[in-house]
Amino acid sequence: MFAITDPSLAGTTLGIATVVIFVLAYFLVVLEDRIHLRKSKPIMLTAGAMWILTALAFEGQGPAGAAHIEEQVAHHVGDFAQLFLFLMVAMTYISAISKHNVFLWLNAWLVSRGFGLRAIFWATGGLAFCISPVADNLTTALLMGAVVVAVGRGNPMFIGASCTNIVVAANAGGAFSPFGDITTLMVWQEGKAATGEFLQLFLPCLANWLVPATLMHFALPKKKPEPLLEEAKLKDGWWVVIALFLATILTSVAFHMYLHLPPFLGMTTGLCYYCAYGYWRTLRAHKHEIGEPLDVFADVATVEWDTLLFFFGVIMCVGSLNELGHLANLSTSLYAGAGSTWANVGIGFLSAVIDNVPVMFAVLKMDPVMGVTHDENLFQWLLVTMTAGVGGSLLSVGSAAGVGLMGAARGQYTFASHLRWTPAVLAGYCASILVHWWLNAPAAAGIANG
Repeated sequence: MFAITDPSLAGTTLGIATVVIFVLAYFLVVLEDRIHLRKSKPIMLTAGAMWILTALAFEGQGPAGAAHIEEQVAHHVGDFAQLFLFLMVAMTYISAISKHNVFLWLNAWLVSRGFGLRAIFWATGGLAFCISPVADNLTTALLMGAVVVAVGRGNPMFIGASCTNIVVAANAGGAFSPFGDITTLMVWQEGKAATGEFLQLFLPCLANWLVPATLMHFALPKKKPEPLLEEAKLKDGWWVVIALFLATILTSVAFHMYLHLPPFLGMTTGLCYYCAYGYWRTLRAHKHEIGEPLDVFADVATVEWDTLLFFFGVIMCVGSLNELGHLANLSTSLYAGAGSTWANVGIGFLSAVIDNVPVMFAVLKMDPVMGVTHDENLFQWLLVTMTAGVGGSLLSVGSAAGVGLMGAARGQYTFASHLRWTPAVLAGYCASILVHWWLNAPAAAGIANG
């Protein structure tokens, strides 16, 4: 996790400079559609510049400061490596399923059954909400997003709205399960809430998805998907690839739940299932001239590098802000000045811009007293768990699901297309807080102090 360092560095010239260039870099990310500059480029450049400033800020501490910086850079790179490997496997399987014409066939099936775009919008969102508590929100978003892109070809407005809906649903579904979102897992591991207590967030999270989905529903066109011009014929072995992908997800969940190993290790193990199948397919094609050879690494080559490098840049930028004490200062000022409830609501808005993992870690590190009684304390910890998880849906860059889907649906789901629906997502965010307050707030809880 992220280490909290000397908060006094945040107010220095170097500390302020890191914030300024970080904001400028994010501004360029927002303008990606207009200036046609891929989002990874300014973020990666900014990450390097911010760590130069961070190293200079620690220079006065001598060898100890240099050793600390070296250790923390390696630590943050390790965080990225886990995310990279997880994403790489998920994207490889999505590519393989697509190459076997599964999504084209699904498109044709939906068209032949008469499903309209609105029905598909609700089906993919509902599946994302239901799957993400078990399979993490990132994998869920990539899978459902691939369906939307295949079905909605020629209708960019539908794809943009549906991808936004999927991101909201996946993040909301992951927020009430320790296995659906990293922030929920962190709170669970710290013992702030028991496994069953997270279920108190089910209805608030459901409201978080249903409210914006309902608002977006009326803006969607009342028409059916465009029919396919080419024949959608499933290729040999399509069901095997899907089964291997499901087995990979189950392996990742089992690694995490029962062996307490990081999920990425289960994903990379699951990639070997596909490699073994590809080897068998290739041998069969060469020796017995049955079927076509399968080049697994051709699917690996389709990984979206812009998205992965953007993640690298974001993690390193946030790591720099954290080392200089900006996150610690922000968390302290929130809880000391606004009270637990408003601070926890603000955490959600913060997680829309800064990755929710270091933000939640900063809160856990501070370990503020959020209530006088056990029920009040539990209510507030569940509130911040939910807001940190679903607050990332406010912007496309606020969650792993959003960033991953921007890469998978390049040019069709973008920062701007998501921003169009941010008011609806904000309405869902407010609704989830009100529902949580209505259902779970202790009688003595005050809005100001929590």
